[in-house]
Amino acid sequence: MALKFEQILKQTQTLVLSPQMQQAIKMLQMPLMDLRMLVSQEMAANPILEETMATESAGETGDGDEAPDKDFDEEFAHLSELDDEWREYFRQSGSFRKYTREDEEKRRFMETMITRPESLQDHLLAQLSITATGEQEKMIGEIIIGNIDDNGYLRSTVEELAGMAGCPESEVQVVLEKVQSFHPVGVGARDLRECLLIQLMRLGKQGSLPHIIVRDFLDELARKKYPRISHALKRPLSQVQQAAHFIASLEPKPGRLFGGDPSFYISPDIFLEKTDDGYDVILNDERVPHLRISSFYRGLMAAGRLDPGTKKYIQDKVRGGKWFIKNIALRQKTIYRIAEKIVQEQRDFLDDGISRLRPLTLGDIASSLNISESTVSRAIANKYIQTPQGLLELKFFFSSGLMTDEGEAVSSRNLKNAIARLIEKEDHRKPLSDQGIVDILARKGIRLARRTVAKYRNNLKILPSNLRKQY
Repeated sequence: MALKFEQILKQTQTLVLSPQMQQAIKMLQMPLMDLRMLVSQEMAANPILEETMATESAGETGDGDEAPDKDFDEEFAHLSELDDEWREYFRQSGSFRKYTREDEEKRRFMETMITRPESLQDHLLAQLSITATGEQEKMIGEIIIGNIDDNGYLRSTVEELAGMAGCPESEVQVVLEKVQSFHPVGVGARDLRECLLIQLMRLGKQGSLPHIIVRDFLDELARKKYPRISHALKRPLSQVQQAAHFIASLEPKPGRLFGGDPSFYISPDIFLEKTDDGYDVILNDERVPHLRISSFYRGLMAAGRLDPGTKKYIQDKVRGGKWFIKNIALRQKTIYRIAEKIVQEQRDFLDDGISRLRPLTLGDIASSLNISESTVSRAIANKYIQTPQGLLELKFFFSSGLMTDEGEAVSSRNLKNAIARLIEKEDHRKPLSDQGIVDILARKGIRLARRTVAKYRNNLKILPSNLRKQY
């Protein structure tokens, strides 16, 4: 068999996204704060763009005589028309929310209040600096604290710590006991048992029934084998259960008081206002900057004294700015249309609550608005809406569902809520099994498989019936 080279002409179809389309997709899925940051970066990279107040003329792009370049002048004219069109669209649709100076001051105050919280290590080091009796003890303590994870557990053995510090294990043990006396209670433990025992000792419960259960029967306690513990300790079952409830009130992860993510102020993308005819959809325009072409560069072009290189540079920047402004307008319009359709579909939920939430899919919205499902998915990502039922993510309104025996559509969120209510009202001595929940829902005309109930229960983080039982 001979090898040879040959050229073959072949036609293929590939999807190529232009830079402008990629920018539009990126903007669509951005939350407000990220969009604001992107605008700041674009303004720094493109000197043609400048931010204007919403109260200024929407179509203002500068003054001066007509530019000598007709194509370039048409760029400005098109940009001005585009700016007028999208602002007029939102103005007519009632999608602008008016903000006063007090609103702006409140927003800035909330932003400046967000600070980095104190970490667990910082908290422990501050206590060590006060209690350490010498440089050697301080050095050992810093090594111990450096090996404590975000949950508050020590992840190295005393032997390993002694090797790091270059000192006897007995010295490390003394400093470790001091660190374990720090706040939060239970920090520095090497496992869950030691963590709980430290907390019980600090509460003066050493030798008590909870202390004995944690020390000797922690595995049985985790599986709620209360009768087995009662039989082994020859204690009444009621006392064992009471001790288990007390142990459950202890903190299994003392470090999470400091290890959580910092809280951020959520600014809704959309507000709903109740009217006599229904609800008005109002886009939060507070954080979406209003951009225009700088009048300074317009004047430079009108002067006609620029060299070809400078002129081409300004033209390129204007075209980039035009697409940037257009994509912001497209983002706002798409989010508005989707929100408006969601409000139409979920009117009963907005009026009456979770029990009236209807099944809704991305395809339902996409087909009604003649856009793709991927566009809907990007538009609702990380977006929030302020409703009469509280502040919700847009994706909250999307869920699958099923039909009842009466032909009524029920969303999966509604089913989860129904399961949670049944378990909340159950007899804790005889908790409902998954099959028992299936039977109750069937009597209400809702047909579910047992595995579906188990899946929903797990999603709600509710234990199975054998672990919910109380004696």
